[in-house]
Amino acid sequence: MKALAFTLLAEPSERLDLSPLTPEGLAGMTRRDIEAIRLGTSKRGLKVGDAFRVSGENVNTIVFEGGSNRLDCVGAGLSAGSVRVVGDAGAQAGRKMRGGVIAIEGNVGPHAGSCMRGGRLEIAGNAGDHLGGPLAGELAGMNGGMVIVRGRAGAFACDRMRRGVAVVLKGCGDYAGARMIAGTLAVVGGTGRFAGYLMRRGSILLDRQPQGLSPSFVECGAPDSAFAAVIDRYLVSEGILKRPLLGQAPGKFGGDNAVFGTGEILYRR
Repeated sequence: MKALAFTLLAEPSERLDLSPLTPEGLAGMTRRDIEAIRLGTSKRGLKVGDAFRVSGENVNTIVFEGGSNRLDCVGAGLSAGSVRVVGDAGAQAGRKMRGGVIAIEGNVGPHAGSCMRGGRLEIAGNAGDHLGGPLAGELAGMNGGMVIVRGRAGAFACDRMRRGVAVVLKGCGDYAGARMIAGTLAVVGGTGRFAGYLMRRGSILLDRQPQGLSPSFVECGAPDSAFAAVIDRYLVSEGILKRPLLGQAPGKFGGDNAVFGTGEILYRR
């Protein structure tokens, strides 16, 4: 069976909430039923049939052909199967996903991977602010799974991260890994100011010495770290990196001591 494809007819006139368009949400539905699903977030409320041409029948493999920064919540709550976007996506892509694979071939807006618990989210372009982070009022962000950003991420990447692995390959903005509870954030290309701000536990891995850290971090020299060797091998074996990120005897900062944190920032010396 061919993948279930949604071909964008034109730039949407309003923001669209695509969270209903997942394998689980569409199981057992006819094409007519799918075309009648309301996606629009305005009073007008565009339906699937107003914005997309629908083709194919395999709901376990969903493809959005044509992207827009108005396509919000792509793959939100995904538990199995795959979702691919040929183009850009909007805010909250992969939010609260629990399994499966989401591949976005362009850029995404803020809160991509927000509060995800499992699965794999891969973004070929750039990600907005709060990658993997919580929405206002939520106590924890990313809680499992893997996020890979081939481009750059904005500020507050992995804010309040609790579990999982996030990798950014062209640098992050300010406050990367802020308020981390646990988990692992790896960044190639450097971060902005205040990486690890108020982190309690967890690991931030960098390909260079961080600049602009909070003064409540303590330099720890280059202690032996079995974890550094393990994560290097893992990232290379998964095809995410071509060479080890940290190398032998990485440097380390510990903190954030402003909150009696025991987190670590490891970096290639």
